[in-house]
Amino acid sequence: MAKYAFFLGCIAPLRYPGIEKSTREVCKALDIELVDLDDASCCPAPGVIRAFNKKTWLAAAARNLALAEQKGLPIMTICNGCYGTLFDAAHELNGNPEALKEVNEVLKEIGMEYKGTTEVRHFAEVLYNEIGVEKIKEKVTKPLEYQVATFYGCHFLKPSAIKNLDDPENPHILDDLVEATGAKSMPRQQKMLCCGAGGGLKAAFGDVAMKFTQTNLENMQASGAKYIIDVCPFCHLQFDGSQKDLGFNMPVLHLSQLYGLAMGMSEQDLGLSAHITPVVL
Repeated sequence: MAKYAFFLGCIAPLRYPGIEKSTREVCKALDIELVDLDDASCCPAPGVIRAFNKKTWLAAAARNLALAEQKGLPIMTICNGCYGTLFDAAHELNGNPEALKEVNEVLKEIGMEYKGTTEVRHFAEVLYNEIGVEKIKEKVTKPLEYQVATFYGCHFLKPSAIKNLDDPENPHILDDLVEATGAKSMPRQQKMLCCGAGGGLKAAFGDVAMKFTQTNLENMQASGAKYIIDVCPFCHLQFDGSQKDLGFNMPVLHLSQLYGLAMGMSEQDLGLSAHITPVVL
Protein backbone atom coordinates (compact mmCIF):
# COMPACT_ATOMS: atom_id res chain seq x y z
CA MET A 1 0.00 0.00 0.00
CA ALA A 2 1.30 3.44 -0.96
CA LYS A 3 1.57 5.83 1.99
CA TYR A 4 1.85 9.62 1.96
CA ALA A 5 1.83 12.60 4.27
CA PHE A 6 -1.28 14.48 3.14
CA PHE A 7 -0.66 18.18 2.56
CA LEU A 8 -4.00 19.99 2.40
CA GLY A 9 -2.87 23.53 1.62
CA CYS A 10 -5.09 26.51 2.42
CA ILE A 11 -7.94 26.78 -0.08
CA ALA A 12 -9.35 23.25 -0.06
CA PRO A 13 -10.03 22.96 3.69
CA LEU A 14 -11.23 26.57 3.96
CA ARG A 15 -13.38 26.84 0.82
CA TYR A 16 -13.88 23.38 -0.70
CA PRO A 17 -13.91 20.69 1.99
CA GLY A 18 -15.43 18.30 -0.54
CA ILE A 19 -12.09 18.18 -2.34
CA GLU A 20 -10.45 16.92 0.84
CA LYS A 21 -13.26 14.44 1.53
CA SER A 22 -13.28 13.02 -1.99
CA THR A 23 -9.47 12.75 -2.03
CA ARG A 24 -9.52 10.74 1.18
CA GLU A 25 -12.25 8.41 -0.09
CA VAL A 26 -10.71 7.92 -3.51
CA CYS A 27 -7.30 7.19 -2.00
CA LYS A 28 -8.87 4.69 0.38
CA ALA A 29 -10.51 2.91 -2.57
CA LEU A 30 -7.17 2.80 -4.39
CA ASP A 31 -5.21 1.50 -1.37
CA ILE A 32 -3.36 4.76 -0.78
CA GLU A 33 -2.91 5.54 2.91
CA LEU A 34 -2.97 9.24 3.78
CA VAL A 35 -1.34 10.37 7.02
CA ASP A 36 -2.39 13.78 8.31
CA LEU A 37 0.41 16.32 8.44
CA ASP A 38 -0.37 17.93 11.78
CA ASP A 39 0.71 21.55 12.31
CA ALA A 40 1.45 22.17 8.61
CA SER A 41 1.31 25.77 7.47
CA CYS A 42 0.73 27.48 4.13
CA CYS A 43 3.13 25.97 1.57
CA PRO A 44 3.83 29.10 1.29
CA ALA A 45 2.59 30.57 -1.97
CA PRO A 46 5.58 31.65 -4.09
CA GLY A 47 3.90 34.67 -5.64
CA VAL A 48 3.14 36.04 -2.19
CA ILE A 49 6.38 35.37 -0.28
CA ARG A 50 9.19 34.19 -2.58
CA ALA A 51 8.88 37.34 -4.69
CA PHE A 52 9.70 39.44 -1.63
CA ASN A 53 11.99 37.27 0.49
CA LYS A 54 13.25 33.96 -0.87
CA LYS A 55 14.93 32.93 2.39
CA THR A 56 11.66 33.22 4.31
CA TRP A 57 9.81 31.32 1.59
CA LEU A 58 12.36 28.53 1.58
CA ALA A 59 12.42 28.21 5.38
CA ALA A 60 8.62 28.03 5.61
CA ALA A 61 8.53 25.38 2.89
CA ALA A 62 11.37 23.47 4.59
CA ARG A 63 9.38 23.40 7.81
CA ASN A 64 6.54 21.57 6.00
CA LEU A 65 9.03 19.23 4.37
CA ALA A 66 10.54 18.53 7.78
CA LEU A 67 7.14 17.59 9.23
CA ALA A 68 6.78 14.90 6.56
CA GLU A 69 10.40 13.85 7.05
CA GLN A 70 9.73 13.23 10.73
CA LYS A 71 7.09 10.71 9.66
CA GLY A 72 9.43 9.16 7.12
CA LEU A 73 6.94 9.80 4.32
CA PRO A 74 6.79 11.60 0.98
CA ILE A 75 4.28 14.45 0.71
CA MET A 76 1.19 14.28 -1.51
CA THR A 77 -0.55 17.53 -2.45
CA ILE A 78 -3.91 18.21 -4.11
CA CYS A 79 -2.93 21.72 -5.22
CA ASN A 80 -0.68 22.86 -8.06
CA GLY A 81 0.59 25.84 -6.07
CA CYS A 82 1.49 23.73 -3.05
CA TYR A 83 3.07 21.18 -5.38
CA GLY A 84 5.09 23.91 -7.09
CA THR A 85 6.35 25.40 -3.83
CA LEU A 86 7.17 22.17 -2.02
CA PHE A 87 8.65 20.45 -5.07
CA ASP A 88 10.83 23.48 -5.91
CA ALA A 89 11.97 23.83 -2.29
CA ALA A 90 12.80 20.14 -2.00
CA HIS A 91 14.65 20.27 -5.31
CA GLU A 92 16.72 23.20 -4.06
CA LEU A 93 17.45 21.74 -0.62
CA ASN A 94 17.72 17.98 -1.07
CA GLY A 95 21.35 17.16 -1.73
CA ASN A 96 22.47 20.81 -1.45
CA PRO A 97 24.43 21.07 1.83
CA GLU A 98 24.98 24.83 1.66
CA ALA A 99 21.32 25.69 1.07
CA LEU A 100 20.28 23.15 3.69
CA LYS A 101 22.65 24.62 6.24
CA GLU A 102 21.31 28.11 5.66
CA VAL A 103 17.67 27.12 6.00
CA ASN A 104 18.37 25.05 9.13
CA GLU A 105 19.86 28.12 10.81
CA VAL A 106 16.37 29.56 10.57
CA LEU A 107 14.55 26.38 11.55
CA LYS A 108 16.65 25.82 14.67
CA GLU A 109 15.06 28.96 16.13
CA ILE A 110 11.82 26.98 16.39
CA GLY A 111 13.51 23.72 17.38
CA MET A 112 13.30 22.04 13.98
CA GLU A 113 15.70 20.65 11.40
CA TYR A 114 15.28 19.48 7.83
CA LYS A 115 17.70 16.78 6.69
CA GLY A 116 16.83 17.03 3.01
CA THR A 117 15.08 13.74 2.28
CA THR A 118 11.42 14.50 1.58
CA GLU A 119 9.97 13.74 -1.85
CA VAL A 120 6.94 15.66 -3.11
CA ARG A 121 4.16 14.24 -5.28
CA HIS A 122 0.93 15.60 -6.75
CA PHE A 123 -2.31 13.65 -6.36
CA ALA A 124 -2.69 13.32 -10.14
CA GLU A 125 0.93 12.23 -10.50
CA VAL A 126 0.45 9.51 -7.88
CA LEU A 127 -2.69 8.26 -9.60
CA TYR A 128 -1.13 8.15 -13.04
CA ASN A 129 2.38 6.89 -12.30
CA GLU A 130 1.89 4.75 -9.20
CA ILE A 131 -1.70 3.48 -9.40
CA GLY A 132 -2.28 3.46 -13.14
CA VAL A 133 -5.27 4.14 -15.35
CA GLU A 134 -6.27 0.47 -15.64
CA LYS A 135 -6.54 -0.04 -11.87
CA ILE A 136 -8.57 3.16 -11.60
CA LYS A 137 -10.99 1.86 -14.25
CA GLU A 138 -11.55 -1.23 -12.11
CA LYS A 139 -12.79 0.95 -9.25
CA VAL A 140 -15.34 2.88 -11.35
CA THR A 141 -18.85 1.77 -10.36
CA LYS A 142 -20.80 4.58 -12.06
CA PRO A 143 -19.26 5.34 -15.46
CA LEU A 144 -19.66 8.97 -16.46
CA GLU A 145 -20.59 10.23 -19.91
CA TYR A 146 -19.60 13.83 -19.30
CA GLN A 147 -17.94 16.02 -21.89
CA VAL A 148 -15.27 17.89 -19.96
CA ALA A 149 -12.52 20.48 -20.28
CA THR A 150 -9.40 19.33 -18.48
CA PHE A 151 -7.45 22.14 -16.85
CA TYR A 152 -3.81 21.43 -16.02
CA GLY A 153 -2.91 24.86 -14.60
CA CYS A 154 0.56 26.37 -14.56
CA HIS A 155 2.42 24.59 -11.76
CA PHE A 156 1.50 20.94 -12.24
CA LEU A 157 3.89 20.29 -15.15
CA LYS A 158 6.29 23.23 -14.92
CA PRO A 159 9.19 23.72 -14.52
CA SER A 160 9.20 20.75 -16.86
CA ALA A 161 13.00 20.41 -16.85
CA ILE A 162 12.96 19.15 -13.26
CA LYS A 163 9.49 17.60 -13.02
CA ASN A 164 9.56 15.55 -16.23
CA LEU A 165 5.93 14.47 -15.87
CA ASP A 166 4.59 15.09 -19.38
CA ASP A 167 4.93 17.31 -22.44
CA PRO A 168 4.30 20.75 -20.87
CA GLU A 169 2.76 22.14 -24.07
CA ASN A 170 0.76 19.10 -25.21
CA PRO A 171 0.15 16.93 -22.13
CA HIS A 172 -2.11 13.90 -21.82
CA ILE A 173 -1.87 12.73 -18.17
CA LEU A 174 -4.98 14.53 -16.91
CA ASP A 175 -6.94 13.67 -20.05
CA ASP A 176 -6.14 9.98 -19.57
CA LEU A 177 -7.08 10.14 -15.88
CA VAL A 178 -10.39 11.83 -16.68
CA GLU A 179 -11.28 9.38 -19.44
CA ALA A 180 -10.72 6.47 -17.04
CA THR A 181 -14.14 7.41 -15.61
CA GLY A 182 -15.87 7.16 -18.99
CA ALA A 183 -15.92 10.93 -19.46
CA LYS A 184 -14.56 12.50 -22.66
CA SER A 185 -11.89 15.21 -22.63
CA MET A 186 -12.82 17.72 -25.31
CA PRO A 187 -9.97 19.20 -27.41
CA ARG A 188 -9.80 23.00 -27.33
CA GLN A 189 -7.67 26.00 -28.19
CA GLN A 190 -5.16 27.47 -25.71
CA LYS A 191 -5.44 24.45 -23.44
CA MET A 192 -2.44 25.47 -21.34
CA LEU A 193 -3.48 29.09 -20.76
CA CYS A 194 -3.28 30.28 -17.12
CA CYS A 195 -6.59 30.47 -15.25
CA GLY A 196 -5.75 34.08 -14.38
CA ALA A 197 -5.36 33.72 -10.63
CA GLY A 198 -1.71 32.75 -10.26
CA GLY A 199 1.44 34.71 -9.57
CA GLY A 200 -0.38 37.51 -7.77
CA LEU A 201 -2.08 38.59 -11.00
CA LYS A 202 -5.56 38.36 -9.53
CA ALA A 203 -4.63 40.55 -6.56
CA ALA A 204 -2.68 43.17 -8.52
CA PHE A 205 -4.50 43.27 -11.86
CA GLY A 206 -7.94 41.78 -11.37
CA ASP A 207 -9.24 42.95 -14.74
CA VAL A 208 -6.39 41.22 -16.57
CA ALA A 209 -6.94 38.05 -14.54
CA MET A 210 -10.60 38.03 -15.54
CA LYS A 211 -9.65 38.29 -19.22
CA PHE A 212 -7.59 35.13 -18.88
CA THR A 213 -10.51 33.39 -17.17
CA GLN A 214 -12.98 34.57 -19.80
CA THR A 215 -10.79 33.37 -22.67
CA ASN A 216 -10.50 29.96 -21.04
CA LEU A 217 -14.25 29.73 -20.52
CA GLU A 218 -14.96 30.78 -24.10
CA ASN A 219 -12.61 28.12 -25.44
CA MET A 220 -14.09 25.48 -23.15
CA GLN A 221 -17.62 26.33 -24.17
CA ALA A 222 -16.67 26.31 -27.86
CA SER A 223 -15.22 22.80 -27.44
CA GLY A 224 -18.58 21.42 -26.30
CA ALA A 225 -17.42 20.77 -22.74
CA LYS A 226 -20.09 20.83 -20.04
CA TYR A 227 -17.80 20.57 -16.99
CA ILE A 228 -14.35 21.83 -15.99
CA ILE A 229 -12.02 19.31 -14.33
CA ASP A 230 -9.02 20.77 -12.49
CA VAL A 231 -6.25 19.55 -10.19
CA CYS A 232 -5.77 22.75 -8.18
CA PRO A 233 -8.10 24.39 -5.63
CA PHE A 234 -6.82 27.87 -6.61
CA CYS A 235 -7.71 27.33 -10.29
CA HIS A 236 -10.94 25.78 -8.97
CA LEU A 237 -11.74 28.92 -7.00
CA GLN A 238 -10.99 31.18 -9.96
CA PHE A 239 -13.28 29.33 -12.34
CA ASP A 240 -15.99 28.64 -9.77
CA GLY A 241 -16.13 32.17 -8.37
CA SER A 242 -15.78 34.19 -11.59
CA GLN A 243 -18.36 32.68 -13.88
CA LYS A 244 -21.43 34.52 -12.66
CA ASP A 245 -19.85 37.90 -13.38
CA LEU A 246 -18.71 36.70 -16.81
CA GLY A 247 -22.05 35.22 -17.84
CA PHE A 248 -21.05 31.54 -17.77
CA ASN A 249 -22.47 28.61 -15.86
CA MET A 250 -20.10 25.64 -16.27
CA PRO A 251 -19.74 23.43 -13.16
CA VAL A 252 -16.21 22.97 -11.82
CA LEU A 253 -14.95 19.71 -10.31
CA HIS A 254 -11.58 18.79 -8.86
CA LEU A 255 -10.29 15.49 -10.27
CA SER A 256 -10.88 13.85 -6.89
CA GLN A 257 -14.54 14.90 -7.01
CA LEU A 258 -14.93 13.48 -10.53
CA TYR A 259 -13.50 10.20 -9.26
CA GLY A 260 -15.77 10.39 -6.26
CA LEU A 261 -18.79 10.55 -8.57
CA ALA A 262 -17.48 7.66 -10.66
CA MET A 263 -16.96 5.61 -7.49
CA GLY A 264 -20.46 6.23 -6.17
CA MET A 265 -19.94 9.01 -3.61
CA SER A 266 -22.92 11.23 -2.82
CA GLU A 267 -23.16 14.89 -3.78
CA GLN A 268 -23.15 15.71 -0.06
CA ASP A 269 -19.89 13.86 0.52
CA LEU A 270 -18.39 15.63 -2.49
CA GLY A 271 -19.25 19.00 -0.93
CA LEU A 272 -20.84 20.27 -4.14
CA SER A 273 -23.14 22.61 -2.22
CA ALA A 274 -20.05 24.71 -1.33
CA HIS A 275 -19.48 25.58 -4.98
CA ILE A 276 -20.47 29.04 -6.16
CA THR A 277 -21.32 27.93 -9.69
CA PRO A 278 -24.12 25.37 -9.19
CA VAL A 279 -23.14 21.78 -10.00
CA VAL A 280 -25.97 20.13 -11.89
CA LEU A 281 -25.18 16.47 -12.56
